[in-house]
Amino acid sequence: MPETTLPLWTAQEIAVATGGRIEGGDFAAEGLTYNSREIGPDELFLALKGARDGHDFAASAFAAGASGALVERAVDGGPCVIVPDTLHALEAMGAAARDRAPHVRRGAVTGSVGKTSVTQAIKAGLDLAGPAHASIKSYNNHIGVPLTLARMHPSVERAVFEIGMNAPGEIAPLSKMVQPHAACVTTVGPVHIEAFADGEAGVAAEKAAIFQGLGPGGLAVINGDNPWEPMLRQAALHVGARVAAFGSEPAHDARLIDFTPNPAGAVVTAEVYGHRHVFPLKQSGFHWGLNSLAVILMLDALDVPVGTALAALADFEPLKGRGETRSVRIPGGAFTLIDESYNANPLSMTAGFRSLGAKPVQPGGRRIVVLTDMLELGDQSEALHAGLAAPIDLAGLDVVHVAGPEMRHLYDALPPARRGVWAGSAADLAARAADLVGPNDIVMVKGSNGSKASLVAAALAALER
Repeated sequence: MPETTLPLWTAQEIAVATGGRIEGGDFAAEGLTYNSREIGPDELFLALKGARDGHDFAASAFAAGASGALVERAVDGGPCVIVPDTLHALEAMGAAARDRAPHVRRGAVTGSVGKTSVTQAIKAGLDLAGPAHASIKSYNNHIGVPLTLARMHPSVERAVFEIGMNAPGEIAPLSKMVQPHAACVTTVGPVHIEAFADGEAGVAAEKAAIFQGLGPGGLAVINGDNPWEPMLRQAALHVGARVAAFGSEPAHDARLIDFTPNPAGAVVTAEVYGHRHVFPLKQSGFHWGLNSLAVILMLDALDVPVGTALAALADFEPLKGRGETRSVRIPGGAFTLIDESYNANPLSMTAGFRSLGAKPVQPGGRRIVVLTDMLELGDQSEALHAGLAAPIDLAGLDVVHVAGPEMRHLYDALPPARRGVWAGSAADLAARAADLVGPNDIVMVKGSNGSKASLVAAALAALER
């Protein structure tokens, strides 16, 4: 948070924003959270109702230093603001935080792949340009977006918000809440398709709904190489937005000319609004060629100079589970572990295979991929898992280890020479970690978060000697 003598919220401001009633005296809050285990001194505790009733944890929050609570009924331990519905009150606080800081330039990001990394890379550029604010972790849903807004101090100059979805109708209201000046769709693919009757077309329409929060003249940043580009462009133009496309064609506003991986990451050659740039990245995945252009276009829309954007990209490290790379020493040498275990879908799998296939290996080493199930693919799951065999072949990968019932379809589609180990679960595969790798191998671990690919990545890292 920028240095300031003003608190983030006072009890009176909360009451005005939410229409609530103060009980137990005045208080000031320097932050807010709904998790009593994460509460810090002088923060507001939000008693939200979910699988557990947050009111049951208010006493623990006050004991941990909370200065006040937002509640639907009186609680013991400290002062509070009482409202009819705490989630609706949080939404009202988010809107109030937005409206009390009209000078803040706001961006929003969604997409089937890359939205968290792109959001955080934009935040890195905003931080270099001045006081900034952003979503943390993947706080991108009906709770995370208003929470991020409500955490925005009026002294910041720029902010960026991640917006996600699991089902139809979720993105538009969140975007309208943020009211971004620029909004980006990183790409569209077969992710969460089991929730959409029309499959990937429904996903594309839902992602395009992020533009509904743009005001006239706002900027829509879209992936010009994606087959759903015409739908995205039309959705943006329909609300009166301007459009900037990133991709590989000369007509794109930001054009990727070359992406060359190297031991430190990669070097990108690109043309942005007619100006040529060559810049380094600490990311080696080919998808970061286009991701970096999305970041530059968004930062430009938020009044950040391109030089500042390039400096931020040059220092931006891979996020946990999203490309972290390390050398792991084992008997006889070491192998390289690429941890992509946070999430997976057919698009990101294919990009990962291509990146792994481009990496040089030392003598005796192999390019190995360790995969767990991709989730939420509905009745297309079997075909999409089996279909990974083709990009694996194209990338020239040597060995494929897999875990989970859906990944069995891929295992059966692979030629025998590529088949490594198949296990029923990630935990079973993790138990065999020592059998999966050898000296000089390069190993990428990838799978949906819910299929526990992180267990395998952790087991491989634990082989360190």
